[in-house]
Amino acid sequence: MWGRKTRKDEAPQSASPLKEALRQVRIESAERSGTVIEMRDAEAARLEMLNEALDIIFADIPANADIFDRGVSRGDIPRLWIDITAYVLMGRDKRTYRFVQDTRYGRKVLSESKDIAETVRAITRYIAGRLIERERALAQDDDRRAKPPQSGWRALGAFVLGLMFGAAALVIVALVFG
Repeated sequence: MWGRKTRKDEAPQSASPLKEALRQVRIESAERSGTVIEMRDAEAARLEMLNEALDIIFADIPANADIFDRGVSRGDIPRLWIDITAYVLMGRDKRTYRFVQDTRYGRKVLSESKDIAETVRAITRYIAGRLIERERALAQDDDRRAKPPQSGWRALGAFVLGLMFGAAALVIVALVFG
């Protein structure tokens, strides 16, 4: 009653060429996105293999050195994080391990190799350097704490000198305005 009435003797119309093209493009897009997801999973699997190869290295790190936080993040670009600034990602060919560090001057490539063992060596050198930096920073903190505090007489002398200058300034103001 309200809608368009169809006749039973009309033949169903075929889809328009534009609708057919849209349907075909949607199907191709879905296939491509499936491929992209499979490639991301393959990248993450390669990073997991590297992560397992690093187990021996991270077992030797002292328990009180909490500057490393290792783990694989599965985002648009899967990454194996070593610490807050350094991580491994796969190169454009999806077979090359690229070990990079974000610095205040931009991203710095520390190592790039298809070989897991070579990447593990580069990460080991990086970890050793970070541990030595940490030891030096802790030693400097200990040196600062070991120094004897300054004499209290120096602070008392500065306070008394400030009182004398303040009193002299009050006398001068009183003479000028009084």
